[in-house]
Amino acid sequence: MLIFLFAAALMAQDARPVPDGFHRREAMIPMRDGVRLYTEIFTPVKRDERLPFLMVRTPYNCKLLSNGLADRYKELAADGYIWVFQDIRGKYASEGRFVMIRPPRSSGGGIDEATDAYDTVEWLLHNVEDNNGRAGMMGVSYPGWLTVMAMLDPHPALKAVSPQASPDDMYLGDDFHHNGAFRLSYGFEYVSSLEAGRENKPFVFDKYDVFEWYLALGSLGNANRRYFHGRFPSWNDFVEHPNFDAFWQRRKASPYLKEVKVPALHVAGWWDQEDFYGPITIYQALEEHDRRGINYLAVGPWNHGGWMSGKGDSLGNIRFGRNTAEYFRTSILAPWFAFWLKDKGRLDLPEAYTFRAGANEWVRHGAWPPAKRTAMRSLYFREGAALSFEAPAAQDDASDSFVSDPMRPVPYRVRPILPVYGAGSTWGIWLTDDQRPMHLRPDVLSWESSTLGSDLTLSGRITARLFASTTGSDADWVVKLIDVYPEKVPDDPKMGGYQLMIANDVFRGRFHNSFEKPEALVPGRVTEFTIDLHTQDYRFLKGHRIMVQAQSTWFPLIDRNPQRYVANIFDAKESDFVRATHRIYRSARHASRVEIQVER
Repeated sequence: MLIFLFAAALMAQDARPVPDGFHRREAMIPMRDGVRLYTEIFTPVKRDERLPFLMVRTPYNCKLLSNGLADRYKELAADGYIWVFQDIRGKYASEGRFVMIRPPRSSGGGIDEATDAYDTVEWLLHNVEDNNGRAGMMGVSYPGWLTVMAMLDPHPALKAVSPQASPDDMYLGDDFHHNGAFRLSYGFEYVSSLEAGRENKPFVFDKYDVFEWYLALGSLGNANRRYFHGRFPSWNDFVEHPNFDAFWQRRKASPYLKEVKVPALHVAGWWDQEDFYGPITIYQALEEHDRRGINYLAVGPWNHGGWMSGKGDSLGNIRFGRNTAEYFRTSILAPWFAFWLKDKGRLDLPEAYTFRAGANEWVRHGAWPPAKRTAMRSLYFREGAALSFEAPAAQDDASDSFVSDPMRPVPYRVRPILPVYGAGSTWGIWLTDDQRPMHLRPDVLSWESSTLGSDLTLSGRITARLFASTTGSDADWVVKLIDVYPEKVPDDPKMGGYQLMIANDVFRGRFHNSFEKPEALVPGRVTEFTIDLHTQDYRFLKGHRIMVQAQSTWFPLIDRNPQRYVANIFDAKESDFVRATHRIYRSARHASRVEIQVER
């Protein structure tokens, strides 16, 4: 009741300006269990037809979203929609209890994000005048995941959705873990902000360089002992569920997607620093059931959500020669919703529409990854730090090695490293950072091709297959596929010699047989590790070279592997963190390589 009164007071006193051309209405919309969700509804002042709803649900304060009607949503707003912005349960002015990535309810009933979306649409249809009986839903990141949840049990009026940068699996490939390795800095900072209370509050560090701060933190168990004190449920979940158990499996979205009930436009960015795995995986899961041909994908040269603002002509130091974000909003997203919600225009979109960096052009595909006109080729690690399409013929012990020291981890970018959130943060562009400083380190191995005599177009899957051993009993393996620019680039001198990462990921060695049942590595035993580097559409230009880098620390992006096997790394003692020598093999029998799908 107190929350309801507080929200009512906000409604009465809210002096925020209303975006030009809209009427604003605020409502506490009741859900089926009686909980009320704070919702803002913006109706165009001028309209000559009944309009559809376009809804965004968020844990990030819906009162901030209306600002987007003049910028990030302006292309859509110009077409005429009734906009609906809503705080989800337990956040900001909504009632109820917030649950991070609330799993879908069991078949016996109850509530979840799907029922809340359904109940909201039902209320809107009966309580907002001059609607045309149709609703669309969209969102980036967590709001993208909320859009996916709405697809599980969609209201009949939900006619089109666009889940963008939606996570799918928080253990295998999205925000909190990649292949079992914990994403420390993001997990720590995101959870401590989102679960600080109804309002999000960033964690305040007492050091400028968070690399130094996280290293001083020591064992992950110190986070609760020194700072969190058990207050954040999601952090406690990280501690209690270090493996891919039923807890994480219930929160994986794609297994629930058994039918394409609503036309969907999935959106991803090649350099998304948070959720690239999710939108591609969700798209592919739905493709298996898409008998109506209404499941679409758009991928561009963007970071997390970068397609929804700005021109999109560059990211960090990389230039694309086109306004890719503007093009997406005006020529892909706006026509998409106008077609499905307003019966306007024609839908001239391919199954998958990707921007091919390097060539700097949009490419139409009948499927993603492409099913035609491509072939798999292997880039083999060779002697002399070479990378070649020719398989090695060396003896079994041919290898390269390095010493990995968890007390001196490889930073994931040049220091000082700033927090994920806050003033001056450049978290959004780190994936385009120059990798030359890492190439020079003794604890990073590199293999480099000869100069390309012609263009090479990568279009589809990328998989690393490492044959490796360690003197320890656990190890992480980080693999990066890199475009090495010529030493001189006359049109853009700062790009001379630049090493641009175009694909990457990490794999925690203990999970080489199963993510559910980890096993210690046997010191000295050669083990094969298969690491999914996902997909790309990229052209390596003539005169460039291709590089692969491999390392075992990536700090504080990824937590430190002690390299001495312990059942739960969150419980590791300082004495468990030991130096180890890691060896990657490049022999005829153990041919480490990166497999890439290329155009014929």
